[in-house]
Parts: sequence; structure tokens; C-alpha cells
Amino acid sequence: LSQFLLSGNLHGGSVVASYPYDDSPTHRPTGVYSKSADDEVFKYLAKAYASHHPIMRTGKPNCPGEEGETFQDGITNGAQWYDVEGGMQDYNYVWANCFEITLELSCCKYPPTSELQQEWENNRESLLTFIEKVHIGVKGFVRDAITGAGLENATIVVAGIAHNITAGKFGDYHRLLVPGTYNVTAVVMGYAPVTKENVEVKEGDATVVDFSLQPTVVAPDPNLTQFTATPAPLSTVTPSVAQAEPPGTTSLHRAVQPVDFRHHHFSDMEIFLRRYANEYPSITRLYSVGKSVELRELYVMEISDNPGVHEAGEPEFKYIGNMHGNEVVGRELLLNLIEYLCKNFGTDPEVTDLVRSTRIHIMPSMNPDGYEKSQEGDRGGTVGRNNSNNYDLNRNFPDQFFQVTDPPQPETLAVMSWLKTYPFVLSANLHGGSLVVNYPFDDDEQGIAIYSKSPDDAVFQQLALSYSKENKKMYQGSPCKDMYPTEYFPHGITNGAQWYNVPGGMQDWNYLNTNCFEVTIELGCVKYPKAEELPKYWEQNRRSLLQFIKQVHRGIWGFVLDATDGRGILNATISVADINHPVTTYKDGDYWRLLVQGTYKVTASARGYDPVTKTVEVDSKGGVQVNFTLSRTDAKAEEGKVPVLNTPDTSDPNEKEFETLIKDLSAENGLERLLLASSGKVSPYRYRPYKDLSEFLRGLYLNYPHITNLTSLGQSVEFRQIWSLEISNKPNQSEPEEPKIRFVAGIHGNAPVGTELLLALAEFLCMNYKKNAAVTKLIDRTRIVIVPSLNPDGREIAQERGCTSKIGHTNAHGRDLDTDFTSKPETKAIIENLILKQDFSLSVALDGGSLLVTYPFDKPAQTVENKETLKHLASVYANNHPLMHLGQPGCPNKSDENIPGGVIRGSEWHSHLGSMKDFSVTFGHCPEITVYTSCCYFPSAGQLPGLWADHRKSLLSMLVEVHKGVHGFVQDKSGKAISKATIVLNEGLRVYSKEGGYFHVLLAPGLHNINAIADGYQQKHMKVLVRHDAPSSVFIVFDMENRIFGLPRELVVTVAGASMSALVLTACIIWCVCSIKSNRHKDGFHRLRQHHDDYEDEIRMMSTGSKKSLLSHEFQDETDTEEETLYSSKH
Repeated sequence: LSQFLLSGNLHGGSVVASYPYDDSPTHRPTGVYSKSADDEVFKYLAKAYASHHPIMRTGKPNCPGEEGETFQDGITNGAQWYDVEGGMQDYNYVWANCFEITLELSCCKYPPTSELQQEWENNRESLLTFIEKVHIGVKGFVRDAITGAGLENATIVVAGIAHNITAGKFGDYHRLLVPGTYNVTAVVMGYAPVTKENVEVKEGDATVVDFSLQPTVVAPDPNLTQFTATPAPLSTVTPSVAQAEPPGTTSLHRAVQPVDFRHHHFSDMEIFLRRYANEYPSITRLYSVGKSVELRELYVMEISDNPGVHEAGEPEFKYIGNMHGNEVVGRELLLNLIEYLCKNFGTDPEVTDLVRSTRIHIMPSMNPDGYEKSQEGDRGGTVGRNNSNNYDLNRNFPDQFFQVTDPPQPETLAVMSWLKTYPFVLSANLHGGSLVVNYPFDDDEQGIAIYSKSPDDAVFQQLALSYSKENKKMYQGSPCKDMYPTEYFPHGITNGAQWYNVPGGMQDWNYLNTNCFEVTIELGCVKYPKAEELPKYWEQNRRSLLQFIKQVHRGIWGFVLDATDGRGILNATISVADINHPVTTYKDGDYWRLLVQGTYKVTASARGYDPVTKTVEVDSKGGVQVNFTLSRTDAKAEEGKVPVLNTPDTSDPNEKEFETLIKDLSAENGLERLLLASSGKVSPYRYRPYKDLSEFLRGLYLNYPHITNLTSLGQSVEFRQIWSLEISNKPNQSEPEEPKIRFVAGIHGNAPVGTELLLALAEFLCMNYKKNAAVTKLIDRTRIVIVPSLNPDGREIAQERGCTSKIGHTNAHGRDLDTDFTSKPETKAIIENLILKQDFSLSVALDGGSLLVTYPFDKPAQTVENKETLKHLASVYANNHPLMHLGQPGCPNKSDENIPGGVIRGSEWHSHLGSMKDFSVTFGHCPEITVYTSCCYFPSAGQLPGLWADHRKSLLSMLVEVHKGVHGFVQDKSGKAISKATIVLNEGLRVYSKEGGYFHVLLAPGLHNINAIADGYQQKHMKVLVRHDAPSSVFIVFDMENRIFGLPRELVVTVAGASMSALVLTACIIWCVCSIKSNRHKDGFHRLRQHHDDYEDEIRMMSTGSKKSLLSHEFQDETDTEEETLYSSKH
């Protein structure tokens, strides 16, 4: 679509310039000034037209029947004049970057021809002046700071104006503004935003403001569908025998050769690729990295024994063909190679070993548009060489010596993004027109043909020779005697710049901007040979193509691991002494560094860790594994202070794999990779009233019964159900070891955006279960509860486009559920059935009316025990939203509101009592954040797709975040799980172990104190380090209480033993004494017996009285009234 900036919509029936908005939320017929965020700009534009029109500028059109109608300065706000719903000028402003006004040019809608000349005279200067205004404001480019490429669809935010625009396909933007001083921010997903402050806009031409944005991490992986655990590293320095180079012939086995020798046009190539992906699904995966100018897919065929997965420690290799569209041999050879690898896997040892040990990516055509223009038989021509925009793609990459002035092309940008996505180690770019392997550098700072040596010149020469030695004609070095009789390349290789200077080449960009070493291979003197010659090319290059792939295993490889937990360290640096070219580790801490034979000092370093250096011997055979274990820089400072934590056994591959998943998704662009790899497009496009919502939820339950459970928590005042949808691999079953997260929306019925976002989230999760590995694992390991509409009664009466309307805000009894949370039918339902269960780890509430996140407490002057954690959770949501984290909601009537980071404590924003989040924290022992999804309470349904796009990453981030913090298990020494143990964190926050002894608490990254208390056991104290990208596990084993009555157990036992001995001895002495007396005084007892009967009656009476007295005291009801007490005394 065209990027229109300014527009005029010409009408008739009056003489006035009308500007947005054309209608208002109330739709009153007239008299309501409906102000847009750019009201000053629109007034400026309208006046520019009106002031040059002789009638319009008077403000008095004097139209028949409307003689009294006047417009100050000849302009008017559309809705103030009269309400027009569905007008074009508003659409332009809301849905595009275009500012449009409506120009009423004459009272007569269809004037006589004789008046047209005068109408031209009246409007000529106005029309020209209005066109000139397209140049006002600020303009410039938003570019990638590393590649210099323009960033398409970058968002341009002007502080204080709640209306953003987006950059064009080359990163170009233009933002209309009236004269003044502004703060302007450029935002792109995957890049750190940049703000230019105090930008001065003057009358006339726009102020030029360019932005250079730093990528926050490598580009998203469009095929992140599975995750693998890091295998246990092998010994520190071990030769890799399996990857040793085989002898010249593979084996006695006779490999199956390709039979498909013909030129493949795009449709034919597409069918070929799909066919092999379909026939060999266990070792292939067909994907696209982008589109050409003419929208042809840039296909890549992955060949691996585990397609779609980066296996830790396994290097990745790529071939690219047909970069110049008329150089076609590489295209056909790569199709032959795909056929060869597929047909021989499992039967040919060489191919099988190669596919099992290497992840191979093959792009047959980088320039499919140019190919379609080229012609068979072309020997040295240029037709079809360039892309459809007529740019040479091998002069289009950012260059180290020269500024590339040509605009970056779609094919170039797609490939650069692709190379940032995968950890490629080695690559070759297949060309035609000569017969030689060309290695970096391709140019030099002087721009002349001279040897331009890279730091890895020796490695590149070895790589080039590995190809040329297997191609007899190439190795001879005099390839095209009839075309270039003087051209000679010793051993068939050459330094690129020494041959001829190529600024903007792809191979140099690979080496300088990624970990990948690339060479350029010229495959033949004729660029587009006849089809019958293609078998000859295959035979000449077959061994070379295979031998070159094997070079990916040379040099050193291994893992860089964290000494604390054994996890791989992402983006650690591997440096080789005297070679100024470091490489970095991938997500499992795995790395590959190509080297020739020799002895090297290799250093692994990472931010926050002490570097480690090792001396390594590299031989001429295969690669050498060298692992590094790095200690944290601050580890020694904590040594001796923190007890060693007993952690559960994480050797379980499933546990390790899931931890890797959480780490991957926590990395920059991890969630983007998940979204790109997801199946099924979910995009809300309309609002669902209660009936539709109920049917939608039932539909999810009926279609996905194995992972959903739909229940009613209760009913609203008007007897609508409060639905709760659980998503889990074992719905409605107790799994205390899994974290539980709650999403709640619609507490205010007039803010239904949250409801639609949660319905979209539910559908997204269900659709991707068993389709996307990351989503599947999240559902398998999480109990997700979604309450999409807590106030269905209010929702039923709320009105769409009611941006500020309070209709539906309360329940049917007029009570705001978020200020009176405990006593209403709706809130009672969620309190009793969810919150007071006290088994949730996190709750996220969605509301509307701004663009920010609040954390507890909403109640004023409330001490927040866990403030850093609550603020951290809110920040995770805000930071994953493209605009929220900027902290400038820009809502109407609050355009100057500034919320740092988009996060604020509830009581500091809108303080109130009786909120849901405060109740959740206080009585549910669950942290809750409130997300305000948009400035408008009830925006038009047309904005829902954009709102979903903005919030989906943030919503998914909560599913990742709920797995972090501290996961624990409490038991005694006998192995008995202890439930209801008290876990005190940082001397304040308390949680309790659940059934089975499990507990889980979310905590901000950092060091935290833990005190564990259980009756009858010794108190446990420890510290735990919480990471930002992984859960921390704590295994608490209680000892029996060692004190009785406050005294040491040993002392009490000793004293008790001594006491018992003394009692026994005393009893023995008394018995002996009594026995002696009994014999001596027997006669005395006889004399006393005569009084026995007299005493017996007396004793019986005393005994009975004392029993009555005792019973009446023991069972007396302390709650008796005075009257009951008096009655008892009378009897």
C-alpha cells in the first residue's frame, strides 16, 4: 500500500475546511467538539487551505438557507459541525499514517460550467499551499545500527501525542508536526528504542532526525518448534573421531546418483522441494526465510536427522545458490545435492554420517526473480543478474570499507535476518562465470585489486582448497582459456580483492557480522549452460560439495558452562590468541571455531564471569572438543556465606529440556521465535457478548476436551455464568508440583478488550498444543486458568467505541467490583472457588482506560513486603509490549502522563480500597498485577487485531515467568513429604508447602533469604540465588527438633533418665520399710478394724461430693448466660 502522508477530500455544499474527528462517542447530531490527538496539526492544515481562499477565510459562506452559519477562520471540527459516522478522513488518520481534512469548496454542489473558472481561481493558491504542507514536521530514517538496513514498520512515537506512525519499507518516515519542540522515539520489536529529545520543528521544511537502533539479540528463529537438552559434555579436550575425513572414496557401497537434470523454473523448483520434503519427512524440513521483490518465496531445505531442531554441539552449515539470477549452475547443483542426500541417507555411510552429524541448510535460489528473466545459453551476459529492482544483491550488503548507497533489498534483508537466526559455522555462495574458489576479503580500503587478508586467511585458504582439490579442472587453475586466456588461479583459489574489488559482498558480511565463514565458488565459465550439460557439472562438483560440508567439523568446538549450575552460557566469547576474530556461543553454550592444524591459546569469557584460557592442539584430522567452565565474578564473595542448597536431581532429560526452554523463551526475541513458529493465525476481529462468549468457550472445551475444562464459578446478579476455563494436560486434576497461573478480565464490563485478548490467548494455546513444541511443553507444565468475564452484566450494557463511557463499569446493582470485592455474587464466585484455594503462583488481571501495569497495593499507605518482585513481574509484562514500556500512555485528557517503564504501584496511580489484587495478595497469597490494555475502555472492534498483536507476547511472557522464582520440596530425613511447612522469604513474605511437600514462590532476580519452619523440626536457614532466565530449585530436608521445653534434647533425655533411676530406687526403699513396719504393727490394724464401718460411710460421702464438684467445673459451658448460671446454683 502507498504510504500517503497528507490528503484532502474535496466536497461541496458549503465553504469550509473540516478536520477530524467527524463523529463523537455520543453521536450527538451537532455541537460536540471531537478532538483528535493531533488537533493542533489538523487546525494548522485546515487554516493553511482556508487562509488562501477568498471566501473560506471570511468564515461566512452565506450559502442559501444557511445565511447565518459562520466558521471561525473558515475551519471547523467535523463533529462540532455535524456528526458523520464512518467518514473517510477519520479512517485515514486512525488506520494509516495519513492526515486528511475535508474541504467544502462551494455552496452549490453542482455549479454551472460558467462558474468553474472562478472556482479554480478561488482554490488555486489554497491547493498549492496545502500540498506544500506535506513537508512540515520531522522526517528521517530508522536503521539497524549493525547492518545499516532500514527497519520497516518502525513505530515513531511523539511524547504527549497519542498517535503513532510507522516507517516505510526502507525505514523512511515522515511525521507531520506544527512548529515546536518535541521528544521523538523510534521503536522496533527486537531493538532497543531510541529517543531524540528537544527536537526543534520550525516553519517550513521538516527537521531531519535519523535513528540508529541496536538489536537486542539475534533475529527471531522462525522455526523454533522443538528444544533439546544439552548433552553431558565430554572430556575437556577430546579428538572427534567420528568426524575424521574419510579416504577419497566413501566405501564399496555404490551411491545413488541424481536423475533430475534439467533447468527448474520457480514453480518447478517449488514442486521439487515440496516433493522431497514430503517423501523424506524424517530428515527434511522446507521453510522460507522471506520473499523476493516479486513475492516469490526464498526457500531453504533443511537436511538433518532431527529437522527443525538445533542439536546442542552439532554445527550448522549452509549453501546458497543463484544469487545472480542468470548464474544457474549452483541452483541446479543444490537441487541435485538435495536429491543425493535424501536418496542415500541410511544406505551410504558417508551421507548418513554427514546428515547425522551436521544440520545442513540449502537455499537453491536467492534471486528467483532474476532467474525468471535470464535465458538458457547465456555465457557471460547480465540479463537476469540483478533482482527485480535492478540491484546486484552481491553489492547490497553493508561493507566494512565503503558506504553502500543502494537501498537494501528484500532478498538481502531476508538473508541477513536468516544468518542472525541460526548459528551457522560454514557456508558457500555458488556463482558462475569462472571456475575458482574466492575467499575473503572481497575488497580493501583502497578499492583496488590487491590481496586483502582477513585474520583467518590460513583457514580460508584451507577451506577453499578443500573444494578445489576435488574438482580437477578447477584445481588446474586455468579455467576459461577461450574467454579469459590470461586468467590463472594457483590451485583454483584466490583472494577476492586480489581478483577484483567487490564492495558490499555477502561473504565478507558473513565473516564480519556472524560466526560464519563463507567462501564464493565460481562453478563454470558459462553462466547459463544448456540443460544437457548439467550432468557434467554434477560429476565435476559432487565430491567437492560433500568435502566442503565436512570442513564444518574442523578446528575446535565445545561448550561454555556456568560453574554454578552447569547450564550453557549464551553469547560467551571464544578468542584465539593472535587471531583477531572472536566467535560467540549459541543458546546451549555451544560453539565452533574453525582452525588449521597448530597449537593455540583459546580463551572463553562472558560478562559477569572470570575468563578461562586453555592451550589446545589441533591436528589435521577432525575437530577437537574443548569445554570451558566459568565461575561467576562474584562467586568468591558469597563463598562460605550461603549454605550449599540441596537441589533435586535435574539429570532427568525432560527437566533439563524444560529448563532450556524457559531459558530460550526468556532470551531476547525468544517469544518472537515462538510466535513465528506457531501454527494457525489467531486474530480477534469482533467483540463477543455474553451468549457468543459462552458458545466460544464451550466450543474450545468440545474441540479440545483433553486439555480444557470449562466450569462455572457462580452467577452474576442477573444470573449469567462466571465462566472459568482451565488449560492443562491434565485438566481438573491436582498437580501440586506445577505452578498455577490465573488470568482474569472484565471486572469492569465497559472494558472488554481484556476479555477478547484472553479468548484469543486460549484459542492460540489450544490450536498450538501438539503443533508447537514450546507451547505444548508450557501447557504440559502449567495449570492455566482463564476467567474471561467477571462482570458479564456490565458487559451486556456497555457500548462499543465508548472510550470514556462508564456505562457497564459496575455490576447490575451499581457496585464497582474492584472497590467492593468481597461481598458481591460475582466476586464471591471467584473468591471461594479460586482465590482462597491459595494454590496460584501468579494472577494477571486485564482492565482498560490506560496503557500501563500496576502492582499491589491499591490501598494507600500499605507496606509492600515483596515490592521488588511485584514490580519485576509488572515490568516483564510492560517490557514485552511494544509501547507500554515507554511509559507514555498518551491517553486523552492525560497526554502529559509519564509512567517510568510503564509500571507503577496501584496506590500511586489510582488509590482505592477493596481491590481484587489486594485481596489476592492478602488472602490468596498470590501476587497479582493489573494490566490496562488501552486508553480507550471500549475501542472499535477494528482495533482488536492490533491490540492482540501488541499484547500476545506479554501474555505469553507471564506463562514463562510463572516457572521462575523458587521451586521447592520439603521432606524429613526419612523421605516423608512435609505439607503446611512455613517458608519465610526475606524475613517477611510467607508461603506454605502444599500437598506432597511442594512450594513455589515468584521472586525478583537476586539473592534471597529463606527460613523454613515446621512443627517438631529444626528450623532451616539458607540463601538462594534467583536467576532472570531460569527457576531456582530448593530441596529442604528437616532434622528432628533438637530442643525440648527450650532445652537441648541430650540434656532433657539425660535428666529424664536420671530421674527415672532415682524414682525406682526410692520406690524400692519405701517398699522395704513398709514391709518391716507391716510385720511389726499387725496387731494395731486389728484394733482399728472395728471403726471401719463408721469411716466407710463418711469416706463414701466425701468421695461423691468431690466427684460432683469436679465434673461441674470441667464441663461447665463458659458461654452460659447469667440466668442459666443462677438456675444451676439453685439446684
